[in-house]
Amino acid sequence: MVAHLLSLKWRLLLNGFRRSPGQIVGMAIGGLYALGVVASLAGALVALRWADTETAQTAVVLGGAAALLGWAVVPLMASAADMTLDPSRFTTTAIPMRQMLIGLALAGFIGVPGLSTMVVALFTVATWWRSAPAVLGALLGAVLGVLSCVVLSKVITTATAGLAASRRFKDVSNIVVLVPLVLMGPLVAGVIKGVSGSTGYLPELARTVAWTPLGAPWSLGGDLASGDVAGASIKVLISLATLLVLFAAWNALLKRALVTPRYSGGSGKRGGKLGLFGLLPATPTGAVAARALSYWIRDPRYAAALIVVPLLPVIFLFQSGQSGSYSLLMILGPLAAFVLAWSIAADVSYDSTAFALHLATGVRGLHDRLGRALACLSFALPVVLIFAIGPFFLTGDWDWLPGILGLSLGVLFTGLGLSSIVSARYTSSVPLPGDSPFKKPPGNVAQTLAVQFGGMAVLFFLVLPELALVVLQSITEDPRWGWINLATGTVLGVVLFVAGVRLGGRWLDRRGPELFAQLSVNR
Repeated sequence: MVAHLLSLKWRLLLNGFRRSPGQIVGMAIGGLYALGVVASLAGALVALRWADTETAQTAVVLGGAAALLGWAVVPLMASAADMTLDPSRFTTTAIPMRQMLIGLALAGFIGVPGLSTMVVALFTVATWWRSAPAVLGALLGAVLGVLSCVVLSKVITTATAGLAASRRFKDVSNIVVLVPLVLMGPLVAGVIKGVSGSTGYLPELARTVAWTPLGAPWSLGGDLASGDVAGASIKVLISLATLLVLFAAWNALLKRALVTPRYSGGSGKRGGKLGLFGLLPATPTGAVAARALSYWIRDPRYAAALIVVPLLPVIFLFQSGQSGSYSLLMILGPLAAFVLAWSIAADVSYDSTAFALHLATGVRGLHDRLGRALACLSFALPVVLIFAIGPFFLTGDWDWLPGILGLSLGVLFTGLGLSSIVSARYTSSVPLPGDSPFKKPPGNVAQTLAVQFGGMAVLFFLVLPELALVVLQSITEDPRWGWINLATGTVLGVVLFVAGVRLGGRWLDRRGPELFAQLSVNR
């Protein structure tokens, strides 16, 4: 039965190469990327063969602990992760629990993450190719460490199986994962700056982590290389005990998952409340705006932009603190305007097959475009105003306020108008409803990139008057150019907004069925 489970996982992996050419290309790119990462890490581990024992031990222990944490965290965040051989699919089978545990654990090595981790772990043997005991310790540590990674991920996925079936959990986890990703630059820079101030911090941290389940298996080679047999023996016991505890926890959770099916019923909410539909005007434009605002609040694919924008001041404040000047904060307004305005450039693609409702009800393209744009504008305008005005309380250079405000408003209104045209004319490869915001389905990737970058180039051309006035104020140092820019950005932006909504509405009326056909193909 163990061999049968492994053959099933292998067949599922091979079937991935029998899909569309776009999916094959995507898988090939992912495989090449993983191969590059594995080759880089393997080369670094080989190079550590000639480093001193403390440096090699620090790198291997902290790297192994990071890998173990990654295998624990990723299943929590990636709702679109590989769910082949999901335990819930074996609820009607009579596979003995021991064979199922062994088969699912070994199946975890069949795939890019499992193979990559195993190969990199085995290269720690090259790092400790200094004596026979060190080699044996590194090999044993690699086996125990990789097994701990796989079993820990199984424990996490089995424990959260019920939550993962919940739409609310998936939405929240998909949004929350964006926060550390957006702040990764400042976090890494802060850690590097703190570590650089203390040369002994990392070795001390590695020595501490080596006595925990995170680093114990990865420290065996280094301990035996330095002659610490007693320490290595204790850490073998720690690693084995950790692995046994993980298997016991997985066994208990798996038994419960097999006899307790996931709940997939309704939410039990009472009807009769219209929500945003009751607050906005009972017109086609108001109905579309209410629907779009509901998406902005509840759909993680839209909410991702709402999470990123508030983090922009954190990033720029960090950069300003590093440089000692707050002038960089002045681009917050135009940047936030661009991010929010361009976020609706693929709104029809986000509708997916639900776009059929617009066609079936006969909503005019003008009302559709205006409702979606006004929904975004309802919160984008206050945010842009705050981001454009707020930095000047720190810089104190109020002469630049009118010019930056004019540029920000010009980018916002012009971007919304252009996005209304783009989304009515082209479809993009976006995550399907209910999927993770990070899950990009294969398909028209080339067209998506061309539309995105081409649209950005057009937007840059349309806001050239506002940019030129900012440059003129910078050259002449005459604040009157800023007031001219405020009027220009507002008037020109509103004109282009109206023109974009009207043109996008006409294209939507003309190409509605073709758009729906493209959306159906992209599923």
